[in-house]
Amino acid sequence: MPSASSKLIASAELISQGAEAVNVPLSEGEARALLKCLRAGVNVPGIRMVDATEGILGIEWIEGMCVRKLLPGGAETETELSGADAAPFTGVDALMGLIGTEIAKMHLAGIIHGDLTTSNMILEFSQSPRLVLIDFGLSYHSGLVEDKAVDLYVLERAFASTHPDSEPMFSSVLKAYEVRMGKHWASVSKRLDDGEFTLILVGGH
Repeated sequence: MPSASSKLIASAELISQGAEAVNVPLSEGEARALLKCLRAGVNVPGIRMVDATEGILGIEWIEGMCVRKLLPGGAETETELSGADAAPFTGVDALMGLIGTEIAKMHLAGIIHGDLTTSNMILEFSQSPRLVLIDFGLSYHSGLVEDKAVDLYVLERAFASTHPDSEPMFSSVLKAYEVRMGKHWASVSKRLDDGEFTLILVGGH
């Protein structure tokens, strides 16, 4: 017999940013990561429902636009940025600053995202732009410098593969990240400069 959660999900219109049907351990871990981020003031979707038995996590719908579509190379058509969808967008440098700040807040809270790409970031429609990190299905708790550096490396590779001539953009992300990280930046920067992340990425978490 279908559970109440299953009936709710079946009757709802599901999209990638809404309720997610995932396996039980993953939904519980994602919920814990989101809760910790929320308590630390990181901009992430709120939790609306957790059903560990069914492996269902329901999260807040964020009204905004995927950051991938706001940057060169990410929009599927030239009209992607027209109209109300582009209203909060105030420039690439400002957007990169928002990204770097939110990632730093997340890392200071001890959460590693695990899949940082511009597809997993939403610029919320509001009077003042707000960058929201989404999709914490691969996230985990860690205070290790190594893991923070890998998170940033994954984002750097995502920029390089999706957005042409992205080096200045990623540099702006790191500048904002550095400001928010404060004294913790030096060790992360050193590890990021060291490189050699292949084995870590293959091994995964």
